[in-house]
Amino acid sequence: MIDLLKEDIASVFARDPAAQSLLDVIFVYPGFHAIVMHRVSHKLWINGIKFPARLLAHFSRWITGIEIHPGAVLGRRFFIDHGMGVVIGETTIIGDDCTLYHGVTLGGTSSSEGKRHPTLNNGVVVGAGAKILGPIEIGDDARIGSNSVVLKPVSAGSTVVGIPGHVVSVKDNKITDRKKIANKMGFDAYGTTADSPDPVAYAINHMLDHIQVMDRQIESMKKVLAESGIQCKIEDIPELNDCELDKP
Repeated sequence: MIDLLKEDIASVFARDPAAQSLLDVIFVYPGFHAIVMHRVSHKLWINGIKFPARLLAHFSRWITGIEIHPGAVLGRRFFIDHGMGVVIGETTIIGDDCTLYHGVTLGGTSSSEGKRHPTLNNGVVVGAGAKILGPIEIGDDARIGSNSVVLKPVSAGSTVVGIPGHVVSVKDNKITDRKKIANKMGFDAYGTTADSPDPVAYAINHMLDHIQVMDRQIESMKKVLAESGIQCKIEDIPELNDCELDKP
């Protein structure tokens, strides 16, 4: 239990730049308070001490504004930022290193017994006001946009937005390569996707894809020419981060 508390405190410092000191986290972070009290109430719950567990959970809700059923399973290094209005249902399972913002609901869509709340795998981030409903699984490192309503499973590494939620981005090699070349050029590739409403971001992302294809084609042509005995003039190509792009 002590190790869990230490990890919970460390996760606050890792994910919230507003955290100034250990005293801050211990005394004025309702998300931390709610998690600590839940870990105690959950121990009571799984050991069959149901009423005291519910009573402690109710007290936690009263002083933090965060409602976590004592039956919910919370992973390590779980972080609730701000937290007011967060609701986590009884059969919810949350993996390690997950983050919830205020107003999030992990709720059910059925009154029947059994698994009726979501499962969040490791590294999931859920934006403010989002609703994830039903016994669905959210894959590792998925991102749920603010105010989204998610009713279907989400694959690992996906970004979901909207009502109802729909996938706008999936982690793949093209996006990774795009970010690498964008970082070399001294700017962020916007974190945008193909269906982003920003036409400038859309054009830049496709320009980066085009540059990568051209580089591969030029390298292939140089190899074929060299194998044919044709020597082409070799000029050093400066690294992108050595160019004048980052100068005013």
